Amino acid sequence: MTLTLPRELRRAAFDAPEAVFLRTPDGDITYAGCLGRVQSRAASLVGLGVGREDAVALLMDNGPEQVVTWLALNLVGAIHAPLDPALAEAHLARAAALVRPVAVIADDAHLETAKSMVAGLGSATQVVGTATLVAQERSSEMTLDPSVWTSDVDDLRTATLLFTSGTTGRSKACALSDRYLVRAGQLHAKYLGITDQDVLYCPFPLFHIDAATLTVSAALAARATAALGTRFSASGFWAEVRRTEATVFDFMGATLTILWKREPSESDRDHRVRVAWGVPMPDWQGAFEERFGIPLRQVYGLTDAGVPVYDPLHDGQRRGRAGRVIDEYEVRIDSTRRRAGDPEGVGEILVRGREPGLVMNEYFRDPVATERTLVDGWVRTGDLGSLDDDGFLTFHGRLSDSIRRRGENLSAFEVEEIVTSHPLVLEAAAIGVPSDLTEEDVMAVVVLRDDARLHPEELRRHCLEQGPASMAPRYVRFVRSLPRTPTEKVEKHRLREEGVTFDTWDAEQAVEA
Repeated sequence: MTLTLPRELRRAAFDAPEAVFLRTPDGDITYAGCLGRVQSRAASLVGLGVGREDAVALLMDNGPEQVVTWLALNLVGAIHAPLDPALAEAHLARAAALVRPVAVIADDAHLETAKSMVAGLGSATQVVGTATLVAQERSSEMTLDPSVWTSDVDDLRTATLLFTSGTTGRSKACALSDRYLVRAGQLHAKYLGITDQDVLYCPFPLFHIDAATLTVSAALAARATAALGTRFSASGFWAEVRRTEATVFDFMGATLTILWKREPSESDRDHRVRVAWGVPMPDWQGAFEERFGIPLRQVYGLTDAGVPVYDPLHDGQRRGRAGRVIDEYEVRIDSTRRRAGDPEGVGEILVRGREPGLVMNEYFRDPVATERTLVDGWVRTGDLGSLDDDGFLTFHGRLSDSIRRRGENLSAFEVEEIVTSHPLVLEAAAIGVPSDLTEEDVMAVVVLRDDARLHPEELRRHCLEQGPASMAPRYVRFVRSLPRTPTEKVEKHRLREEGVTFDTWDAEQAVEA
C-alpha cells in the first residue's frame, strides 16, 4: 500500500469525518474539514506553479495553516521545507540556498523575513503570505485535479526536509520520505498505545519531529486529536493541557525541570494526562510521577533515524535505560568508535530499519555528510550507548561532545552528571575552552535552583569528591538560563563562542590569589 499523509487523511476523513483532528485556540478542525482545506490549498499551490519535486519553504508559526500547507505540499508531490522564523538572517539565507525553493509561504508576521531570506536567490522565488492564500481559497472556485489521488506515487521519494538542531555545529537538512512521515506516526501510536480517544498536546514547533511526525502524524494514525501549542511556557503549560483536554504530552530538554521547580499546587493533578514521553529522563522521575500523577516514558530517536527505542508502556521499564529496541528497527553498537575511558560494551549507536523508509533518505544536497552517516543502510548516530541482552539501550552521551584535556578525551555528558549531582544545581552544560597548556580545559556553565547561592569553589570541591580530578571544571560560570534551540536543546556552540567571560570563575586564579 502506498503510504502518504494526504492519503491517510483521506482514509481518516472517510472513517471518522466528524472526529477532531486539530485542536487550536480558535476552535477544532475535523478530519473531513481538514481534508477539504488541504485540497483547496493544494489547488492554490498548483495555481502558483508549484509542481512535483519543487521545494517550498515555510516560515509559519504553529497552527492549522501550517499543517494544511504541509499536507497540501505532500499531496501535489512537492518538497515541504519548514524553517524556524527566529533563525538569524545568515542562517536563514544559508538554508534557503540549500533548499532552493520555488516559493516561500510565510505568515504575515514573517513576510519581511521571507523577503530578506530569498533576496540572494533571484526573482524565480515567490514569497506568498498565508493570509493571501486563505483569502484566495475562500473566494476562488479553483478545484484540484482528482488524478492526484489516483496517480502512481513513489512513497520513498523525499517529501519533507527537517533540519537538524545544529546544537554543536551547522545544521543539515534530513530528507524524509512520505513513508517515513506515515510510519513514524504509526509506530509512535503503537508503542504509546494511542487511540482515537487521545488528545496529543505538543508545545514544540512543527519544524521538529516531536510536533510533526510524533504528534500530527501519530494523531492521524490513531484518528486521535493533535493539539499544537505555539511555544512552551512554564506559566501557561498546565492551563493549555487543561484547555485542550490533553491525555498525552511530550517533554524535551529542560521542560520537565522547569515544570518540576515551580511551586507545588493543589491543581498539580487537575488534568486528564495518562502518559508523558520524551528525553531526558530526570533522576527525580518517581517524585515527578507522584506529584503530578503522570507516568513518564522515555524514548530514543533522532530525525535522521526515526525513533527505534521506546520504554515499555505498562511494565518492564528499567530506570537509567532509554528503553527497548522495537521490532521494526535494528540497533547495534560499534565499539570501535568510542571515547578513551569508556567501559567495555559502549560505542557508537547505529540504527537501521527492518523495512524501507524508516530512516532518512539522505542529507539533502550534502553527499559528503550523507556518505559519512549512512553506511550500508545503517545510520551512524554520533551517539554513544550500550545494549543489554534484553535489547534495552543505555545512552552515554555524544561521541563528538567531548573535551580534549591533556591528551585525554573527557565526556561532557559525564562532567554534566557530576556537576548536576550537587543539590543546588538545576542544570549545567560542560564545554571545552582553549587552555594555556594547549588543547582544552573544562568549563561548566551552571544554572542554580531558585534563590540558591553557591560559591564556585564549593562546586569544584563537590566535583572532586564525586569524580576524577580531570572532570572537575577549572572554569565555572553561573547564568540564569542556558541558550537553547526552540526544541529546548542547549546550544553549546554559542557557549563555546562566548568562552571565558569576565564573570567566569577560574580555579587556577583562585589558587594564586
